[in-house]
Amino acid sequence: MAVKKTGEFMGVEEKQKVAFEKLSKEFGYKNAMAAPHLVKVSVSVATGSAMKRDKKRNEVVMDRISKITGQKPTLRKAKKAVASFKTRIGDEIGVAVTIRGARMYGFLDKLLNVSLPRTKDFRGVSRRSVDDIGNITFGIKEHIIFPEIKDEELKDVFGLAITIVTTAKTKPEATKFFEIIGVPFKAEEGNKK
Repeated sequence: MAVKKTGEFMGVEEKQKVAFEKLSKEFGYKNAMAAPHLVKVSVSVATGSAMKRDKKRNEVVMDRISKITGQKPTLRKAKKAVASFKTRIGDEIGVAVTIRGARMYGFLDKLLNVSLPRTKDFRGVSRRSVDDIGNITFGIKEHIIFPEIKDEELKDVFGLAITIVTTAKTKPEATKFFEIIGVPFKAEEGNKK
């Protein structure tokens, strides 16, 4: 956690503003708008074939994702029919939500400072999760790491994928930006701290 001089907690939004000063020396930004900044966060869950066995599965997942993100998710439908997965066009096979603005900053603060450290055997996010166009995608095996989930709701545990979208143009630029805002990366070979 980053701490201001006054002892207050420094959230993702404040860290993003500091990113220009830290990155301008390394990447040569002349303007604060040229520095990377956050655009949106997408959270998605694939319910897949579980939907066929239990019709209420999507409702349970939607309810829990809305508690976690603070926004109502939408159902995603299959675009193709795949016989081996027993899906037809139009089958509801997933749940997704896109968050922006103040909700996004609140969700990222909670994710990076509370939820990820609660993950069992958490070693950090792989640097290979950052793609060439400046976004990062990683999976969480159990949604129960979020503080909004009560102990009574532990019977239907599911995983989710989180994508953080930025305006960074290259992978090194994005990786450095994610380090500044507080994404806990693994200490990989050659990068041990």
